[in-house]
Order: sequence, then structure tokens, then C-alpha cells
Amino acid sequence: MRSAFDFAPYRRSTIGFDRLFDLLENSGLAQGSETYPPFDLIQVDDNHYRISLAVAGFSRDEIDITAQQNQLIVTGKKADDDKVNYIHRGIANRQFERRFGLADFIKVTDADLRDGLLSIDLVREIPEAMRPRRVSIGGSQTNQASIDSAKQQTVEATAQESIEA
Repeated sequence: MRSAFDFAPYRRSTIGFDRLFDLLENSGLAQGSETYPPFDLIQVDDNHYRISLAVAGFSRDEIDITAQQNQLIVTGKKADDDKVNYIHRGIANRQFERRFGLADFIKVTDADLRDGLLSIDLVREIPEAMRPRRVSIGGSQTNQASIDSAKQQTVEATAQESIEA
């Protein structure tokens, strides 16, 4: 099921946003399919986030967390306990896989399992080259002086080379 909104005009006029539009168009499919385990998304501050999943009954050995290429995958696999003879089994023993899409520059820093809650800490680390920086406005005379100076150095270097030859 695709979104009711048509992204075609935006796809034609933007470059590099294909992944974003695919996520928006297919978001209706993913919302209904994953309901277990329940989770909270918490923004700790501007660059720190936490995902808390309710994984009661799972031990550290039964949970696997994988971060790969803008995606965080949390899986839980319960070991079958054939030695126990259940009269009634009301606690679910089901496996799960929960996927979270991560934005660029989001890194998983820590994970902790306490009191049935799995907490995964995330941080946004923007490289220095990608951070906004202030550009000073220079006068045209300053720029022209720099250009004239560079030209003068080139002329002097060429004259020096012809004298040496």
C-alpha cells in the first residue's frame, strides 16, 4: 500500500533524496506489521537519543543488536525449554525482530538490559566538514588585491624561469 501523496514532482526536482521518498511512501506498510516488543523513543538532548524496548523474560544472551548502514536491528530468540512440562503457558515465548531506520551520522554508543527494559543509546556525530560554519563577507577590494598579488607572483616566477634558462 502506497501513500496517498504523490512524490513524483519532488523526485524530478531533487537529487539524492530517493531513500527519503521511499521511506515516506512505504511507511504505511511498516507501521502495522511491527507491534512487538513495544518501545519508546526518547530525545535526551539535541544530539543524544535512547530507544527503550520492553523485553521482559529475555536474557542478554538471547538478544542481538546489529547496527548496519543506517539501520538498527534488534532481534530476540528464546531458547526452547523442553524440560519443563507446562500446564498453562500464558507468557509468550515468541521471537522478534525490530528494525529502526537511522539518519545519517547516528551512531549506537551503548546498550543495557535492566528490569526487563533494553535501553539503546544513540548519538548524532556530525563530521566537522559537514557542520555549519560562518563565512565572513569581504570587500571586493580585498579579493581583487589577492587576485592581483597571485598574478604578480605568477609573472615573477615566469620571469625568473626565463632568466635561469
